[in-house]
Amino acid sequence: MGYFTAALQAENIKIRKSKMIWITLAIFTLAPVMGGFFMFVLKDPELARTSGLLGDKAQIMGEATWPAFFSLLAQIIAVGGLIVFGFVTSWVFGREYADRTIKDLLALPAHRSITVLAKFVAVLLTCLLLSIYVVVVGTGIGMLVGLPEWSSSTVLEGFFLLAATTALTVALSTPVAFFACYGKGFLAPLGFVVFMVVCAQLIAAIGYGAYFPWAVPALYSGMAGISEGLGFFSFFIVALMALGGFAATVGWWLFADQQ
Repeated sequence: MGYFTAALQAENIKIRKSKMIWITLAIFTLAPVMGGFFMFVLKDPELARTSGLLGDKAQIMGEATWPAFFSLLAQIIAVGGLIVFGFVTSWVFGREYADRTIKDLLALPAHRSITVLAKFVAVLLTCLLLSIYVVVVGTGIGMLVGLPEWSSSTVLEGFFLLAATTALTVALSTPVAFFACYGKGFLAPLGFVVFMVVCAQLIAAIGYGAYFPWAVPALYSGMAGISEGLGFFSFFIVALMALGGFAATVGWWLFADQQ
């Protein structure tokens, strides 16, 4: 347990002192700001047109309410999180190969699975903090815009939607870690993330998103309007993919030929 704590502290220090965390914060700051602007436009489209924020022929769909805004934030986490969380995961695991520090970690007098577990926990904590940051910034912007229908039940439902969407999205980061180890760097995991995002859009468009793990978070967040098509199997394949990615990464560290 002592080595796990030390390994986790080391990973957190690496993340805190890296430029990567500031890049992801910048991306996740822009997202709720744009969402708040969209809510502002929906709330008063005539004001937006007369002030020059929108063209006269622009068509605006949706409603400016707290439930709609929470759903929008969940969609930001579902789609943007696949990329941002994948970026965080690929950095945490891939940088050891890029910086040529993997041999130092493998030489430590501790079980390799502890190092892998510490990395996954560091990724989990970072992704959770990024999601909380989006929620806090988004809630502040929503209050600034003055969205209607604020109530305790709305807030609880909205926060549950955000928490569940975050959990589903973070769970899909474990295969990214495996590709970072298998590809020994950043290109393979980032390419995998982009490919999965594209596949999720295509498969969801033809109506089979509920059976593709990377489309489930977006569908659950309400991106397609409803999430009724999701069932037990949808969440099961997300959990299965998460466990598979974790097991594959641990197996790579334990059994793969490390040069």
